[in-house]
Amino acid sequence: MLNKKLKLNKNILKRGVEKKSIRDGFGEGLVMAGEKDEQVIALTADLRNSTRVRAFSEKFPDRFFELGVAEQAMITVAAGMANYGKIPFTTSYAVFSPGRTFEQIKVTVCLNNVAVKIVGAHAGFGAGLYGATHQSFEDIALMRTVPNMVVVSPADAIEAKKATIAIAKNEKPTYLRLARQESPIMTTDKTPFVIGRAEKMWEDKDPQVAIIATGPILHEALKAAKTLQKTKIESLVINCHTIKPIDELTLIRAAKTTGCLVTVEEHQVNGGLGSAVSEVLSKNFPAPIEFVGMQDSFSESGDSKDLLEKYNITAADIVRAAKRAIRRKNAQG
Repeated sequence: MLNKKLKLNKNILKRGVEKKSIRDGFGEGLVMAGEKDEQVIALTADLRNSTRVRAFSEKFPDRFFELGVAEQAMITVAAGMANYGKIPFTTSYAVFSPGRTFEQIKVTVCLNNVAVKIVGAHAGFGAGLYGATHQSFEDIALMRTVPNMVVVSPADAIEAKKATIAIAKNEKPTYLRLARQESPIMTTDKTPFVIGRAEKMWEDKDPQVAIIATGPILHEALKAAKTLQKTKIESLVINCHTIKPIDELTLIRAAKTTGCLVTVEEHQVNGGLGSAVSEVLSKNFPAPIEFVGMQDSFSESGDSKDLLEKYNITAADIVRAAKRAIRRKNAQG
């Protein structure tokens, strides 16, 4: 087991140099899903380029629908199409969909349990320069509260491509969260991806803390694990790409193995990944948890890297949170 763990860490450290936008991975995956199934269609709210559906629209013009700046209509139209066997992917900025389309998603999609795929782009700090009106830090919380909804937040472009292909087949209402900015590639074509199953990305011999991350901020979690290792603190890093249904078994095992956890997300800590993890552990294995993410705050305009620093969501902040969690664990005896 030790050799496997050391190999896992060594390989992940070699990656993360190449960068690519997660939305590009979605665009590639959508074309592949369309090639495999002619029922796959795409709709957008005047954001063909930004949401990366242009390639699909050019390859399958008869299966692409431009709804204009009418996000609520887009969701309602997609629900009707899904009711008759189509597999619609609706694309907009996350702040608009699901932000503006929540009622339509709840009533026309989830209540009827039809397989509409809601793609929310520019989530987190991806729309940093556009300011708080275009930034979405509440979308995971919104979507995971709705019955029948699946919530997926891929870590990089490769995983986004896999996720897009997978959700085209899952026959469920699904929210796919995409970042705008280029972010490090941390997975490969061979990295496992199964909806509802979290994956270990880093594992030291005797981990003292588990770091649970979702989305491209996973890279900061991996950097934190490397820093912790240098200070003789061993850790476990888990990529929780599916927030609903969440991988309860892996989270419980992580808590039992390490005794304390840190959650990391480009999202409000209220209602997001941290809340989801807490709900699992409070029922099954209570353990000290620290939360790295937006702390009940709106963001300001700025470059995504600068905003991560301002709102304390960097590798250094994760390291500090890990040490706090360990201290709390040790104080409990």
